[in-house]
Amino acid sequence: MAHWLYKSEPSSWSWQQQKDAGEKGTEWTGVRNYLARNNMRAMQIGDKGFFYHSNDGLEIVGIVEVCALSHPDFTAKDDPRWDCVDIRAVRDMPKPVSLKDIKANPKLSQMSLVTSMRLSVQPVTDEEWLEVCRMGGLDNPPV
Repeated sequence: MAHWLYKSEPSSWSWQQQKDAGEKGTEWTGVRNYLARNNMRAMQIGDKGFFYHSNDGLEIVGIVEVCALSHPDFTAKDDPRWDCVDIRAVRDMPKPVSLKDIKANPKLSQMSLVTSMRLSVQPVTDEEWLEVCRMGGLDNPPV
């Protein structure tokens, strides 16, 4: 299983809205960056990811799971270049993990969230996954 990070401005789509979408989940639409799109194309059912509040909050607030593979993004109208995946909420982070705390942790100095700030869908290594989960108070993180 791979791990990912999804960035969303809470004023556009919040963690609470993601949780309210329920077991069915929602399409992660609107991504218009080739690298982020390619990341979504690489995802598998069951892959876990961090839900990150960008712009306002700047913290990892929850964990999501891929529940539908990459498919055309309906918000791209007739432009076939853009895809999306469906994700559903798995659980809250017991303690949100701030960008400030991530940047202060030497174990996370190469994390995409630190090195590629603007990328909206990012890979997370297994080591980064476990460290952020530890920081967020998850003793037995979903893998």
